[in-house]
Amino acid sequence: MKHVKPQYTTAFRCIASRCRHSCCVGWEIEVDAAAQARYAAVDGPIRERLATHIVDGQFALTPDERCPFLNENGLCDIITELGEAALCQICADHPRFRHFYTDRVEEGLGLCCEEAARLLLSDSNGMSLLVEGEEDATSAETAFFAFRQSLADDLAADDRPLDERLEGWLDAVETPLPTADWYAFYSGLERLDPSWDAYLTALSGGLSPIPAGWETAFANLAIYFLFRHLADAWEEDRLGAGVAFAVLSTRVIATIFASGELTEERLTDIARAYSAEVEYSEENIARLLEKCATFSD
Repeated sequence: MKHVKPQYTTAFRCIASRCRHSCCVGWEIEVDAAAQARYAAVDGPIRERLATHIVDGQFALTPDERCPFLNENGLCDIITELGEAALCQICADHPRFRHFYTDRVEEGLGLCCEEAARLLLSDSNGMSLLVEGEEDATSAETAFFAFRQSLADDLAADDRPLDERLEGWLDAVETPLPTADWYAFYSGLERLDPSWDAYLTALSGGLSPIPAGWETAFANLAIYFLFRHLADAWEEDRLGAGVAFAVLSTRVIATIFASGELTEERLTDIARAYSAEVEYSEENIARLLEKCATFSD
């Protein structure tokens, strides 16, 4: 079995109380059966809290949508009292995502986590991959991996402006971006946080070029979207739409970023917000892929 993940993911550590957008606030948190069985066997005062606050297989959020085990210091009481090994699966995994092939597992970090976004955007290695183990891939998988890697290699090897290199991705799959009112389109997607609306106003004038001096960060972003989403599009026979989605997402974030102060902190927050609003909604992903498939074969 081959295991593949971006090199920067090895540096990831949850920043806990220093996180400004805690994954323990505003998200439904499912508690898997194995964790429920562990919690039923623990001793001490936390046992009663666990029994009280797990309702219908989920942690029952407080009225302000906080996990009932997120304390006033921004720390998890389950970890402080029982250790990290006691976490339910979804909390232990977050923000990791995985894609499974015949004899390969690919793992990455979702951008809805601000620390994951910071690491990705500041990675100077161009999203280089750590590869462990061997695999017996199908011929179709081998061809897909080679094609995806060729796109990443072309992005790194070319010295043209990044916008032109991303156009090269679209040319490779013969799928131009649709002509659209992207402000209206993104405004019509399922909404998680109303504050996202303020960012979307930047799209009312159309898509902007990627700001000069930020090519490395946005190249990393494009490769991230490719690494995370292209496999699903390929499996659905919508490879062109998947590439177009990666380009569109990169350019939308660039447009929002170009509309204000150009700082690493602001770019991190825009990428985090985009991920939370788009990547964690199956409905929004489906609508974007459908839109990007307008010119797909």
